[in-house]
Amino acid sequence: MTTSELQRLVQQADQIGIRLEIIGGAQVWEASPAARHQEASFRIQSSIKPIALGTAKECGCFHLADVLIRFPDDSLKRPDIAIFCRRPNEQDEAITLVPEAVVEIISKGSEAKDLELAPYFYLAQGVKDVVIYDPFTLFVLHARRDGRKNFTSPVTIQFECGCQCEV
Repeated sequence: MTTSELQRLVQQADQIGIRLEIIGGAQVWEASPAARHQEASFRIQSSIKPIALGTAKECGCFHLADVLIRFPDDSLKRPDIAIFCRRPNEQDEAITLVPEAVVEIISKGSEAKDLELAPYFYLAQGVKDVVIYDPFTLFVLHARRDGRKNFTSPVTIQFECGCQCEV
């Protein structure tokens, strides 16, 4: 299947309320997020801001929710929240700019995908910070190339890019 055919398939799935991601060539299907998931996403997005203005790591902390991203390995994935230092150029197709950080919010049934697969996938693709949040247990995982830390929400997470958020 060609890249454009895959992207068209992902868009068709969106139209009927199903999320489709292509991760390392494998198709991953899941239901669209429920209210608890969406509320957590909005709350976290609303808290994203620079750690301190005027520092060497000044970042625009531009963030998008549930946006389709084409990663360097040609995977198509939709992080719940993707954080960039600048606005991606693409407006009507999959973004090709790798996010500085991503936040994934666990939904019922997606625990294994989010906790076991997501951190390794994103870090291998060049994402510097990966946060996984479970709104049912308040568990927060913050993964970087140099290791993982576990927290209990609420917690402030500081990203390498110079942004932070409240989870």
